[in-house]
Amino acid sequence: MQAVILAAGEGSRLRPLTRSKPKAMLPVANRPIIEYVIDALLENGIRDIVVVVGYRKEDVIRHLNRLDAPIEVVVQERQLGTADALRAAESEITEDFLVLPGDNYINAESVARIKQERNAMLVAEHPNPSNFGVVVIRNGLVREIIEKPEDAPTFTVSTGVYSFTPDVFSFLRTTEIPDALAAMIAAGRRIRAIPADDWQDAIYSWDLLKLNSRMLKSVRPKIGGQIDASVIRRGVVRIGTGTTIGPNTVIYGPVTIGDNCNIGPNCVIMPDVSIGDRVVLEPFTYTADSLIMNDVNIGSHSRIVSAVFGQGCILADHTTTYPSASYIEVGGRPQKEEFGAVLGEGVRAGPFTTFKNCIAGNSVTIEGGKTVVGLLEDGTRVM
Repeated sequence: MQAVILAAGEGSRLRPLTRSKPKAMLPVANRPIIEYVIDALLENGIRDIVVVVGYRKEDVIRHLNRLDAPIEVVVQERQLGTADALRAAESEITEDFLVLPGDNYINAESVARIKQERNAMLVAEHPNPSNFGVVVIRNGLVREIIEKPEDAPTFTVSTGVYSFTPDVFSFLRTTEIPDALAAMIAAGRRIRAIPADDWQDAIYSWDLLKLNSRMLKSVRPKIGGQIDASVIRRGVVRIGTGTTIGPNTVIYGPVTIGDNCNIGPNCVIMPDVSIGDRVVLEPFTYTADSLIMNDVNIGSHSRIVSAVFGQGCILADHTTTYPSASYIEVGGRPQKEEFGAVLGEGVRAGPFTTFKNCIAGNSVTIEGGKTVVGLLEDGTRVM
């Protein structure tokens, strides 16, 4: 069987994190999201894989070339929608095939459930169905797909994972795959609804925290660096090559720490934390439920909770992220969610900065002693 992974989109609702990399390449538990999709296919014996790239395509191609998997890459020149992306792969398709989004987590069991079906959709229950295509099902068959409705008639949503026969291309008349499914249903085709075993999507940047927590459950323990004898480790902890963990630091897994990091002394790392490569946590820093990307430097006596930090952030001593719930407008919609902070790439903050339910764009600069709340656009300077 063949598989097509759609990884051409930006993921605009995850800005500022996707300004410089596509959503499929965002690291979760220190691995790009697309790797989890590829793993699920390989575990099912599917090795004829086509990846459609577009936005920031060089980053995706460079990463795929490093993987030990036979992957064919095709380019969607303009990001016009999922059906247009699928059309870009038409010349590579010779048999029944799966379609999967490259920016959602899907497990191998879910792939196993749908791969034997012809013309089927993988569906899941979601507490916020209005962010997805809502699926109306009767007798196990898809009857209707309602895209992002204000008032959803059901909590069942499309995961974006499909099983198709090659003649689906004759139904791709618009730019979106749900339109093709509607056309197939109108023509009398039966589209079976298959419940997913485990599927996760990050619609907004703070959703990466839940996805990170889920993916850390599958991390395998490894000690690749230099750990002081006084360090306390509990649970599953993975530490990369060249990383140094200073005296009296405490780590409660699941936690993954990348290569060439410098942690501590006297730091506390609580569960559900992923730390990328070349990260510095200075002494007496506390971290919990956070996703910290490469090359971040966090000053001493900081408290980082429920935070996503983009690559290259430099935060001075006594930085605090304070989880709180307030309304933030993202993608034209007001959203209310409790989290500490989401920082884009290259954010700089002076001593005693507090982030409270804040999204700070790329290259934001904040002078010390400030409390920042809400949305800060790229390049903002807080004085």
